[in-house]
Amino acid sequence: MKLLKQLLTILIVGLLLCACGAQFIENKKNKKEAPVRIANDSLAYEIIIIDPGFTTYLNSIAQPEGYYNQSYLEARNRVWVTIWNQRAQNPRQFRQDIYENNIAYLPTVDYGYEVNYKLFNYFLFAQRKYKMTLGGGFRADRIN
Repeated sequence: MKLLKQLLTILIVGLLLCACGAQFIENKKNKKEAPVRIANDSLAYEIIIIDPGFTTYLNSIAQPEGYYNQSYLEARNRVWVTIWNQRAQNPRQFRQDIYENNIAYLPTVDYGYEVNYKLFNYFLFAQRKYKMTLGGGFRADRIN
């Protein structure tokens, strides 16, 4: 679990760095957005997302909690984490400012509904914001 927490800390740093450049400056001009905490305290698992616009997306565009069941969210997250990690390992082919770190998401661990819901929605948000697709037979622009 300690290794998992360390790997997730690396992810947090990467997601923090995604919030860069003009978007960071623009966000400072507007109302400051609160970070989104994704956690399962019993697993010592935590991610904090400070990507400008994600809190707004989560509160206004994303489907509400309970809309998707946990098994659906887990299935999507497994696919998207795999694709994300492949891209993070190929910085010459994919934008380093987006795919800075691998995500430590183990398919054998039950992270709970909230973690899966917020991670799923971060992937939807990132696909829209960065105009990319994580594939897996699913297009983020066709949901919500």
